[in-house]
Amino acid sequence: MCKRNFKDWLKTMRKSINQYNYYIDFPKIYKNVEEKKVELHILNALVGSKNIKEEFVDILHRYPEVLECIPIILAVRANEIYAQDENGAFTYNFHKMNQSIEQYVYFMEKTGLFDLIANHIINNLYDYCLGVETGLDTNGRKNRGGDQMEDLVERYIQHTGVEYYKEMYLSDVEEKWSVDLSAISAQGTTTKRWDFVVKTQNMIYVIETNFYTSGGSKLNETSRSYKMIAEESKDITDVKFVWITDGGGWKSAARNLEETFQVMDTLYNIADMENGTLEKLFSI
Repeated sequence: MCKRNFKDWLKTMRKSINQYNYYIDFPKIYKNVEEKKVELHILNALVGSKNIKEEFVDILHRYPEVLECIPIILAVRANEIYAQDENGAFTYNFHKMNQSIEQYVYFMEKTGLFDLIANHIINNLYDYCLGVETGLDTNGRKNRGGDQMEDLVERYIQHTGVEYYKEMYLSDVEEKWSVDLSAISAQGTTTKRWDFVVKTQNMIYVIETNFYTSGGSKLNETSRSYKMIAEESKDITDVKFVWITDGGGWKSAARNLEETFQVMDTLYNIADMENGTLEKLFSI
């Protein structure tokens, strides 16, 4: 097998792995707003109201469940909201009323919600909340970004047709196949969970995967940690450690990554998977 060139390999790293569904999760947005549809339509009666305080009190007496809509109108993901001013400090529960109706009126007034609703700044609370949910969903991009690499690697693993497992603890690997991984687990003193474990006829592959769009100290720590695992696992019979990583962040942490690259022949990126590396590896 010809020796790989690190600089050439590094050039194949991707700047991004974002798929179309990374930017926004519309099905989740629609579901969240639809769950409050009836209550939002009841509160729509307040849009443009000239007597919004009195009408809000009347609605609360008849439909107290409309309180559940208030946090989302404020772009808050919580059933309880704390607020204070010169008149005191209060924790408002919007799932089960824990303050007087007058205190909720005070909340609506002081937060500016009455002004928002009564003065035609918005025309429809349902549509408004769709916009709020869209804004809040951008906070989920970090989690979606972390899942994208795992999802991509899983598709390539599935394509090979091998037996595999997701998020499997080191101790479970030892128990299932009667292997000793104490060299990796520091004699059983640390707990490790692998992103994937692949079982072929001749080998158990324990796999870690990640993607870094930007640099930072974490990349160097990860590289050193995985280099150690690779070295510790070399003498373990029938077990091989595989690291699949990618991302433009590695350009700024190339030195540490190269050190791992030189001692680990099962360090791959997306381009390697596209070129059939996993098929070749799992057929050994």
